[in-house]
Amino acid sequence: MNDNKLIRWLLDGDVAIQYQVHRDLLGNTRMDLQDRIANEGWGKQFLSKRNPNGHWGKKFYQPKWTSTHYTLLDLRNLCLEQNHPLIKETIEIILQNEKAIDGGILPIGTTQMTDLCINGMFLNYASYFQTNEQDLKSVIDCILAQIMADGGFNCRSNRFQTIHSSLHTTISVLEGITEYEIQGYTYKLAELRQAKKSSIEFILMHQLFRSDRTGEIINKDFLKLTYPGRWRYDILRALDFFQHAKIKWDDRMKQAIQVLEKKRNKNSTWNAQAKHPGQVHFEMEKAGKPSRWNTLRAMRVLQYYEIEKLQPATYKMH
Repeated sequence: MNDNKLIRWLLDGDVAIQYQVHRDLLGNTRMDLQDRIANEGWGKQFLSKRNPNGHWGKKFYQPKWTSTHYTLLDLRNLCLEQNHPLIKETIEIILQNEKAIDGGILPIGTTQMTDLCINGMFLNYASYFQTNEQDLKSVIDCILAQIMADGGFNCRSNRFQTIHSSLHTTISVLEGITEYEIQGYTYKLAELRQAKKSSIEFILMHQLFRSDRTGEIINKDFLKLTYPGRWRYDILRALDFFQHAKIKWDDRMKQAIQVLEKKRNKNSTWNAQAKHPGQVHFEMEKAGKPSRWNTLRAMRVLQYYEIEKLQPATYKMH
């Protein structure tokens, strides 16, 4: 496809895709499109699954992908209107019922401590949907208490002996901190910005997918382009975060960009390469087929960093 055809193909997708194409690729603020997300397509389907008790699924975290937690994350990523009353009501229910002794969300295990991946994702959507800052303070304290010596985060750090941060946890926390910052919250913002800086460096130190010690690929799943990503890390999620957070180009991004470019189809689209197994409310896209989500996200990464100016890809798998 040429660029015009590709844009038209994207604009034939769900209204949430249309809104983000206009916002991120065409530079248009189409609030009329955002207003429609709750009333048609994927947004309407997600909202229709909400139970009378304010939850989705059985409870906050069960069943996994149809739970309240992951549904709220899906709705945030659709860019549903930020002041939607049902969402605000559900977040209030979570804050009243899911706080742990360490101040985070969802106590787990015999110690009743919390999981940082969950709290990073919670901070992301709770900030996006403009939750009262006072209610977020204990979550911020919980996150800041668990930054590791290498600059990132690991969801096991408050329950087990861990010496190395996790890319999965670090990207989830980074997304949460960045949304908190974008929405204008101020509590412990300087400390959060320092944690954000060190966490970005942690990802760059690994060239987004390589061991900082051996240079080998950490996990080949990091090179698969999936959507929704849930709690799992991959290179497109990291690159899309970098453009969203307006992080300056760093040459340590280059190999991940080269992998991304090699995955582009001849018609300039990107496929949904895999699905994380588990029950879902409905299937947005089929694995193995061209994906509007992945194409949109890849295009806004390449556009933000003006990748066409870089040298041709030289990346080789090994």
